Amino acid sequence: MNPIEVSSLKKYYDEIKAVDGISFEVSEGEVFGLLGPNGAGKTTTIEILEGLRKREEGNVKVLGLDPWEKGYELHRKVGVMAQGFTFFEEASPREALRYYADLFGVKADPDEILREVILEDSAKNLFKNLSGGQKQKMGLALSLVNSPELLFLDEPTTGLDPSARRAIWEVIRGLKAKGKTIILTTHYLEEAEQLSDRVAIMNHGKIVAMGTADEI
Repeated sequence: MNPIEVSSLKKYYDEIKAVDGISFEVSEGEVFGLLGPNGAGKTTTIEILEGLRKREEGNVKVLGLDPWEKGYELHRKVGVMAQGFTFFEEASPREALRYYADLFGVKADPDEILREVILEDSAKNLFKNLSGGQKQKMGLALSLVNSPELLFLDEPTTGLDPSARRAIWEVIRGLKAKGKTIILTTHYLEEAEQLSDRVAIMNHGKIVAMGTADEI
């Protein structure tokens, strides 16, 4: 069984077909990119997979679970970095990691996780004083607290300058090298090409192309 299996998935908002009958699978250890413009349906798809939105039709299995019916069980196995990540202004990355570990009821080494996302030099800096790239790295760090089998990264580099984007790319490459399965949404073609094993291009709720970057 693949970590993610999606078949004929649909989600509507009144007359808007946000997700319109898409199907795809993600293999273990794969970085799977969802590429498309704003409003293509990428984030809605991700939120359904995370168990945050209920689908209208179709079948979805994430780590063998129905994300809507088994959301609590699933959330303990996945890591999530939501679009537009933010946090308490007066908290440091190290404090945030300890807080998340308490929420999950797990033991985590904040310093080890901060090294993994290349943020150890800012462990004690307050969130409000971090750069845009550092804030995104903190979001990545928090998604790793529960040692997830699967990561959802929703537009992790949006709004960052080229240098900060490349720094996030290096972190994602490091996670892939450790065998993490990753779903990555982006509207940057270069980002999808650089990071993804396979890419699905979405537009108006449909997958219009899917394959490796070279195939597409």
